[in-house]
Amino acid sequence: MTVTTNNPLLVLGRDVAEALAAGQAVVALESTIITHGMPFPENVETALLVEATVRENGAVPATIAVIDGVLRAGLTADELQSLGRSRDVVKASGRDLGAVMARRGSAGTTVSATMRIAALAGIDVFATGGVGGVHRGAEETFDISADLTELGRTETAVVCAGVKSILDIAKTLEFLETQRVPVIAYGSDDFPAFYTRSSGHKADHRIDTPEQIAAAIRLHKAIGSGTGLLIANPIPQADALDPAFIDGAIAEAVAEASRRGIGRKALTPFLLARINELSGGRSLVANIALVRNNAALAARIAVAMAAGEH
Repeated sequence: MTVTTNNPLLVLGRDVAEALAAGQAVVALESTIITHGMPFPENVETALLVEATVRENGAVPATIAVIDGVLRAGLTADELQSLGRSRDVVKASGRDLGAVMARRGSAGTTVSATMRIAALAGIDVFATGGVGGVHRGAEETFDISADLTELGRTETAVVCAGVKSILDIAKTLEFLETQRVPVIAYGSDDFPAFYTRSSGHKADHRIDTPEQIAAAIRLHKAIGSGTGLLIANPIPQADALDPAFIDGAIAEAVAEASRRGIGRKALTPFLLARINELSGGRSLVANIALVRNNAALAARIAVAMAAGEH
């Protein structure tokens, strides 16, 4: 069941609408992990596991996508299955939404698009795997993810496992500073690198409890900062990959993409698939583990935020 809103472009799942109306905890979830991030059926299985993890930690999941030209926050199990199986669903960042909606298309939403739709729905906390960043060689290509500029203008707290080392992490952190986006590492001094717990770079801030992170989000909004926050949650130690091993696989995949001229929107899906092949499936297992870990933390933060607003 769905619920229409005051915004004719946006439709909410009934449980999402009821939770928002009651001031209860809701966590936004993106859908490119379903449409472009993992193969079927692992993509749908993971989406359902992540939603279950959010519920187990006291919040309502709101998986976000574009379905037949309509912005949706909260999908049914059948809709998740349809997204996971479809070969006609495009990958949409924030800039693509209007064009996809105009032709009544369907899309998996990236971090930037999910942030935009979550903000329209009134959802403050969003869990994903990793955010995009500044690509290697950006000084020549200007390849910088729209995720970073969206973080600089949309007041959504994004819980992630950092960024992949396929990116230039130092430049990514510099760009976030320029965008006035605080980077908070949960229980760690280091900024994580997706498959590994440390990128070798320090985060701006370390906070050790979901309640303190919730307080930081509320205060960041209260002072009119006007930006999102990046909450970096390291992959659990038991699921982390050896840094030398995964960096070698990433380097090989990046080099292959360069030789084949693969870039823009096709680059990240290609790299994820190739890294999974080179790692013998280990990167996919790690990816699933870290997404669930992020969903659990995001739910606990959302619960703490809801409690603080009553």
